[in-house]
Amino acid sequence: MVRTHNEDCFHIDPALQIFVVADGMGGHSHGEIASRIAVASILEFVRASADHDRTWPVVYDARLQRHSNRLRAAIRIAHDDVLNAIRQNGNLQGMGTTVVGLLLDGETAAIAHVGDSRAYRLRDDQLELLTQDHTWVNEQVVAGHLSAEQARSHPLKNVVTRALGGDSEVMVDVQEREVRAGDLFLLCSDGLTTMLNDAEIRAQLRSEEPLDVVCRGLVRAANARGGLDNVTVLLAKVESAEENPEE
Repeated sequence: MVRTHNEDCFHIDPALQIFVVADGMGGHSHGEIASRIAVASILEFVRASADHDRTWPVVYDARLQRHSNRLRAAIRIAHDDVLNAIRQNGNLQGMGTTVVGLLLDGETAAIAHVGDSRAYRLRDDQLELLTQDHTWVNEQVVAGHLSAEQARSHPLKNVVTRALGGDSEVMVDVQEREVRAGDLFLLCSDGLTTMLNDAEIRAQLRSEEPLDVVCRGLVRAANARGGLDNVTVLLAKVESAEENPEE
């Protein structure tokens, strides 16, 4: 409701079971460019690695399953692609993007993120935040210097400490979660979570409406609060742990 253009980007590919949300930063059109590069790069690597275990040039992590390594490598390579775009065009200096991705494989979900775009899971009517924001304010909360309530209104709440296109190296947080039929995964940019708290998000996700209707309802609710940032909401519901999720 405030910004003149949308710096978010997302993609859903039920066949590959990959779901991605990116929130660009940098002002003007730069953030939009960074988020588009990141999403395209992630999808390209996930597609290219579908039939093999290679994650070159990213070292394979034996502690993670194959699809988790693929998602981790895809985000690391996306970071390099954003940096390369900056090196090739000095006008893009300062751009970057957050990203959160979900890659499903059978009974395990791989979730990876950089920045403050989030992943949630609704299971048995309980909403769980799966990611931890890479922000200065969240670090203060973890350290016990700020309460969660203070963090929501802190003037530095939008200062991210990790982003694609930032430092020459980026640390990608990756986790693996058991998947059950009925699980509902939410990926979103912070345009949603700065406007609505977790209880309000949960109330909307418990709706029996189709997922696209629930998505639009969440966006409308965030905009009704002022819509201070771009709002992107992606939902994936697991019909069966053995089959593809339904968009």
